[in-house]
Amino acid sequence: MTNPPFEAPQRSGLFAAVGAYVIWGFLPLYLLLVLSVPPFEFVGWRIIWTLPFCLAIVAARGQFAALRQAIAQPRALVALFASAALIALNWFVYVWAILAGEVFATSLGYYLNPLLNVLLGTMLLKERLSRLQWLAVAIAACAVAVLAAGALTSLWISLTLALSFGLYGIVRKTVSVGALPGLTIETAILLPPACLIVWYYAASPAGSAFTVDPALSAAIAFSGVVTAVPLLLFAIAARRMNYSTLGFIQYLAPTIVFVLGLTVFRQELQLVQLGSFVLIWGAVAIFVGDLWLRTRRPAAVTA
Repeated sequence: MTNPPFEAPQRSGLFAAVGAYVIWGFLPLYLLLVLSVPPFEFVGWRIIWTLPFCLAIVAARGQFAALRQAIAQPRALVALFASAALIALNWFVYVWAILAGEVFATSLGYYLNPLLNVLLGTMLLKERLSRLQWLAVAIAACAVAVLAAGALTSLWISLTLALSFGLYGIVRKTVSVGALPGLTIETAILLPPACLIVWYYAASPAGSAFTVDPALSAAIAFSGVVTAVPLLLFAIAARRMNYSTLGFIQYLAPTIVFVLGLTVFRQELQLVQLGSFVLIWGAVAIFVGDLWLRTRRPAAVTA
């Protein structure tokens, strides 16, 4: 028997999920601060600055024993190598797309991702959906199909973001490593290639972006916080919530990105895009409404 959707572990997972997706939703605003930094160099710095931030939290929480225990598990270590590769791919494509002005393509990618989460959750984790929730999935799938048909040239961006993050979430949900030790190990795995990327740009005629001015250097260093905090929250949520439910909460992030695309990045919204987004929001309302109704049923029985 499955647990009620909002019992204590899932409720704490819900708070973590909302926090992660709100931060990711507003991430394009932060990327405006590092607009002059080449995308690949920025991702290299992002990895480099995330590791000391994670280690500082590990030290503050006294989790070095958990870190050593995770490293000593060969199966977990292999899984974290896979998750590290997936999240690195996601970072590279996302940063490049935002800095290249493909804001709606990234929004579409993260609208596709919850659908993928639902499918992965039902196929791989044997999670079950109600009829109303399947209706929500069908409506959202139709909306995404309409969006995809109108964005074929940038669809590879959307598909790469959706697949890489969907598979990353599955790995982090199933691996027996805590959120913080797992992220710390992932970042350490990515550190050597990140250092090579940063060294390559530092040796180029343009030089390292980190030495341009103090304000830009501070913005680049802050990438460690911007990267680690939402990923930690996401890893906590992925381990405490049904993966299908987590997928629909993710619509928070692309909706925020969508609004930013209209208001801050001044991208033109076509009528077909507006219709598709309305369908998606309707699907989210059905899914969340069904969850709420199921939480009311036990109370009605005991009243």
